[in-house]
Amino acid sequence: MSLKKYQAKRKFIKTTEPKGKVRKKNLSHFVVQKHQARSLHYDFRLELDGVLKSWAVPKGIPEKRGVKHLAVQVEDHPVEYFNFSGIIPEGEYGAGRVEIWDKGKWELIKGSLKEGSIKFSLAGERLKGEWVLVQLKDKKNWIIFKYQ
Repeated sequence: MSLKKYQAKRKFIKTTEPKGKVRKKNLSHFVVQKHQARSLHYDFRLELDGVLKSWAVPKGIPEKRGVKHLAVQVEDHPVEYFNFSGIIPEGEYGAGRVEIWDKGKWELIKGSLKEGSIKFSLAGERLKGEWVLVQLKDKKNWIIFKYQ
């Protein structure tokens, strides 16, 4: 995996976001960041393959079974982003306030991102249980829902 897309979108002399590098060791972290950019959304990130696989979720991670939300896959982020909160300066990519909404550990139950469907468990401060991410035909968009 690479962080080239992530790094190309940012000017690290202007933003406090971490530049980061691909890690060799996975610790199975996840983070949900409330991001007030042009519009409020939640960034959902799973540590996998040395980076944080990332989705922008406009309506947040569904907390009730049967509720499905759109999750738009965005560029991989460095694992150091797990602890990032702060303000991305005006004029920079993603400008606005970023707050950690939840974080913890995650575990793959079945599937793979390459296959376009994963079932996983989250053990966070707020989010606990099992969720599913399913990729749509356009490859960029996914649906996330609580399984149990």
